[in-house]
Amino acid sequence: MTQPVNIMCIKWGTLFGPEYVNRLYSGVRRNMSRPVRFICMTEVSEGLHPDIEVIDLPVEPFLEPMNAALAVANRQGAMRKVSLFKPGLVPDLKGPVLGFDLDVVITGSLDDIHDLAPGTIAMRHDWTEARKGRPTGHGSVFRFDPEAHAFLYNDLAANPYAEVEKARGSEQRYTSHKAMDNGVFTYIPGDWVVSFKYDCNPFPMNYLRGPELPEAAKVVCFHGRPKMPQAVEGYTGSFIRRSKPCAWLKDHWIDRAREDLGEDWA
Repeated sequence: MTQPVNIMCIKWGTLFGPEYVNRLYSGVRRNMSRPVRFICMTEVSEGLHPDIEVIDLPVEPFLEPMNAALAVANRQGAMRKVSLFKPGLVPDLKGPVLGFDLDVVITGSLDDIHDLAPGTIAMRHDWTEARKGRPTGHGSVFRFDPEAHAFLYNDLAANPYAEVEKARGSEQRYTSHKAMDNGVFTYIPGDWVVSFKYDCNPFPMNYLRGPELPEAAKVVCFHGRPKMPQAVEGYTGSFIRRSKPCAWLKDHWIDRAREDLGEDWA
């Protein structure tokens, strides 16, 4: 039997409803050639598709000093994703994990991202940091192995205030720099994981045409604004951040998920 691919996400608070998790689950399983074990860490499981495996959002023993450092950095809640890195967190989990934020849309095959440079922690180069010539991964898509990369959790648990302070309250800076320090970091190719606002709908072309999906894109990230519902309908924010309605986004994020899971789950 083929070993399932481990997929994980985390949902806390009320910013994203269960449909974000369900649509991500549908997008992943439609774009993997192997079976998928999809795991969501959350404090509220209501509305999630029954095939999604749920684990409780933990209260970490180092939460107090971590939050104190985050408050200084004005980044409250920004490190919650580190809980996914805990070795032994998920029963019977073997092999690497491909993780996603909820504000992404799957648009192409994920096999190459999952299989990229085995044994390393993989993230895309952060767009802003790349422009400035600085080495930092972006946290929307990340591949790691909880057992092989236990330092991601253990180092923070041992020195929460110092590690958060060093990372300036940024989980993606902590994760990618910690991996680089241990010699196990790989950048996911930039044309595989793209930004909606930078790569699909850049200023000033967003005034002249609708958003375009790059041919090689496997994941589209909606960091900042607009988020997916805004981009589907069309968005007017700042002078730079505006978007015409996006039909291909509705197709990949909503229509295909409803066809796959049914109206009640997407």
